[in-house]
Amino acid sequence: MIDLDFAVQGIEVARHSAVPLLSVKLRVTNRGPFVAVENIGLRVQVRIEAARRSYGTDERERLSELFGSEGDWDRNAKSLLWTTLSVSVPGFGEECTVDLPLPCSYDMNVAATKYFLGLEAGFAPLLLLFSGSVFFRDEDGDLQIAPIAHHKEANCRLPAETWRTMMDHYYPDTVWLRVSRALFEELSRAKQRHGCATLEQALRLLVSPEETEARR
Repeated sequence: MIDLDFAVQGIEVARHSAVPLLSVKLRVTNRGPFVAVENIGLRVQVRIEAARRSYGTDERERLSELFGSEGDWDRNAKSLLWTTLSVSVPGFGEECTVDLPLPCSYDMNVAATKYFLGLEAGFAPLLLLFSGSVFFRDEDGDLQIAPIAHHKEANCRLPAETWRTMMDHYYPDTVWLRVSRALFEELSRAKQRHGCATLEQALRLLVSPEETEARR
């Protein structure tokens, strides 16, 4: 019978993707009696185990939107679902290593983005939960299908610096803001009214009008 183990060997920035992407190096080991794996339809749930690390005062303040005030922290700082991934693992004998693509968002309304922006240093404790189907051939050569055991999981640490390096690579010196269409149209009108070259200049004028006028 097939018995698989999973371990994360490292997490790197994927620098040639169309969207911000991390590449998780995942080692898959066949621990059962030697039966070659034909293919794995692998599903991975990625969770941020927020309670598995300590936080400084400034970090707790920045993360208050996620976990509440100081008095609520211990109760609310629990596991956050980041994403669920699907990947096809090609055939192998005893073990193989695959790249698990982990797409990331810079949307400030996404809990995972808020969490990483709140970290000063250190790491984010991640938990990967595995499920899916394993295709293999029995001793007679017949194709068999078996589910991945429900208890299979792997822990790893994603350095906060790796996440920031990725976002700096894809969005250098930039932060994305989500606003309503009505506010965007109002900002566009202000941009035209004041003769601003960019929306950023219009925002600066609205936030700090005295400083903006002094620069002109």
